[in-house]
Amino acid sequence: MPDITILYEDGEALVIDKPAGLPVDRPRKGGASLEDHLEALKLGFQRPPVAVHRLDTDTSGCLLLARNPKALARFNRAFEERAVGKTYLAILAGHPPGTGGTIELALAKISSAEKGWRMIAAKKGKPAVSHWELVRALGPHSLIRFRPETGRTHQLRVHALKGLGAPLLGDPVYGAGAVAGARRTMLHAESLTVTRPGKTPVEARAPLPADFIAFGAGDA
Repeated sequence: MPDITILYEDGEALVIDKPAGLPVDRPRKGGASLEDHLEALKLGFQRPPVAVHRLDTDTSGCLLLARNPKALARFNRAFEERAVGKTYLAILAGHPPGTGGTIELALAKISSAEKGWRMIAAKKGKPAVSHWELVRALGPHSLIRFRPETGRTHQLRVHALKGLGAPLLGDPVYGAGAVAGARRTMLHAESLTVTRPGKTPVEARAPLPADFIAFGAGDA
């Protein structure tokens, strides 16, 4: 079982660099998950830490864990009040229409027997807002930095497809799936900042993973 890199630590919080491929919650069919690491992440505390939010299994990078129930309640409130700043790096399977902007597309969940569940852009869905900028072109692909205001399920994946006109590279649900060099959805939780009244903010930044660097995304 690989070690988990800790990006930030204090008495209330841990921010870890979640590896791509590691689910936050135990899959229904079983298998490895973040839960296997929580005992080691106690780091001398009585309680194991608890994930405050979720990242898709494929997504790498910053994941906030709370070290006690009071901290969990405080961080949950921060997410609800949008007092959390997040940036993500993504490789788009194409080129966006311009160099930056804001995508406002409400999202709803649908499911079918053939395809399972997925998110779609729908007027009656939950509001979802993502700011984006083009970092650089990577040949036929593009490196995009997202700053989501909301945290809907699959938000950036659907906003890429419907708002930028192309899916994220490697996305098996909204795109063509794995390709050479991209064996997963190419999305990385780059940074996380949580403001705390009367305390220094929680701040963390996750280094670029090797598969992003291989595509020429270094020094983003």
